[in-house]
Amino acid sequence: MSFIKTFIDGEEGLFKSDTLTPMQKLTLRFVVVGLIYFGFVVIEGMLMRLYEVKPLPFITEPQFFAILTAHPLVGIFGSTYSIVFGAFLFLVPFLMKKPLWSIKLGNWTLILVAVGTFIFWFAGFVSHYAPLYTLYWPLPADFTQFSVWGGTFFIVGIALVMVGSAFFVLNIFKTITYTPDGWEKQPSKALLASALGITGFRNLFTKNKKEHLVPLPVAAVARGSVDVALNTAIILFTGVLILVFMVAAIMGFDLKSTAIDALLYKNWFWWGLDLIADGLVLIFVAGTWYLLAMMISGKPLFMQNIARAALLVELVVSWTVWSHHLLSDQAQPAYLKVLSGEMVTAFELITQGLAFFITLATLWSARPLKMTNPLKFLLGGLLGFALAVPAGIMQADVGLNRILHNTQWIVGPHVHVAILVGLTMTLYSAIYILFPLLTNGAKLYSQKLANIHFWCHLIGGIGMGAFMGMAGLNGMLRRSLYINGEFNTYMILAALSGTLLLIGFLVFFYNIVMSVGIKGVIGIFTPAKIKTKELIASN
Repeated sequence: MSFIKTFIDGEEGLFKSDTLTPMQKLTLRFVVVGLIYFGFVVIEGMLMRLYEVKPLPFITEPQFFAILTAHPLVGIFGSTYSIVFGAFLFLVPFLMKKPLWSIKLGNWTLILVAVGTFIFWFAGFVSHYAPLYTLYWPLPADFTQFSVWGGTFFIVGIALVMVGSAFFVLNIFKTITYTPDGWEKQPSKALLASALGITGFRNLFTKNKKEHLVPLPVAAVARGSVDVALNTAIILFTGVLILVFMVAAIMGFDLKSTAIDALLYKNWFWWGLDLIADGLVLIFVAGTWYLLAMMISGKPLFMQNIARAALLVELVVSWTVWSHHLLSDQAQPAYLKVLSGEMVTAFELITQGLAFFITLATLWSARPLKMTNPLKFLLGGLLGFALAVPAGIMQADVGLNRILHNTQWIVGPHVHVAILVGLTMTLYSAIYILFPLLTNGAKLYSQKLANIHFWCHLIGGIGMGAFMGMAGLNGMLRRSLYINGEFNTYMILAALSGTLLLIGFLVFFYNIVMSVGIKGVIGIFTPAKIKTKELIASN
């Protein structure tokens, strides 16, 4: 009976959803939706891992490739975007000590991201629309292979996510620059200049240094949001382009796909998509590391001015590295391969290395530190990027890229370790540290479960990436199926590692539900009752 009571009411009944502010509820909604979609990703990932060992009778080959198409997009948009957007919509006003510009717009962001993700996932699940996430032209508009209706709904879902992303960017910048009702007029232009790094850049060339009006983590969010805005515009435009061909096909018109230059399209597409992979992720992650390091250590950030400068450099670098995705494309100009693909990409090792060093130095300054959940997961996130970034730099070599590019090495040691270990463990650290703040001091149900979560996720994520990488080095191509069992040893070991990831996620989810109770989870999605001043405005 005590278990049932805890499951319904939460640990010791400490969590009361009716005491939460609208801002707290908004953030928790984002986190819950993000975790549910992460569950989708982990389960589908395990299905693919098992299928690559031995085809499953209830999954057809076309459906396998449809899952492979939607899998990374659900992980990026449905899970990561939801958690990141929710956390930053809370942290930016919290650190700026003023209310979020629009709670309503924040809820619309959540709705559009959640619904859009479900639409494109469901469209692929039903229609087996599977041009793979690269969407190289004219593959996404090839109706001899894929359902035109499936493709139409798939792209509509992506478009809804992009609109939600645009709402997020608007909310962030308006929150930084606006003046709340009844407040003294705030210097919006100066705040924007500080957030984007213009103030710091000017300080390099003037004697009269201007103070930074925006906290460093907020500056990181603002600069990352610039990449979100650019990515949103490019992916939305690309989606409209694909929809034009799809709607024309539905209406009986056959537009010539050769009207679109395939090489120009690939450069445009990868420039936009790489703003997520190399820009948004690295900038947002660096800013999150800085904030977590300061919160955990209670110390000011080490080399704060250098950190601000590095964030600005990373923003500029993120606009110029896309060509490393096209190093093996014979039509790609050689100067783009060398300048963008190799030289600028290698510079990311410096910017990310600085963020790594500054974070560790800040933590070191506060030793001895207790090994709390936020600290453990932050260190795990740092380790993930310490492994994945060099793996990516190795790929950014024209010679090595010819060997590694289309193999499991790309999606193993680089992509999966970066996302599952580096990014996801950083997000878990943020969730653990914000949990008491967002729930008004609710107690975590079980520390033992939190420890199991940590080790399962860390070992599982690194193990999966390592075994996929070994298969790639031995010639296993990505986006391919091997029915002869040639790489079964590696795939079995990768599947076992994936099982650890699944166990870790289920343990974490159970721990959170037991902490707040089913009533608490349901209460998060009901309107806030309190009308008092927001928590973030009073801190």
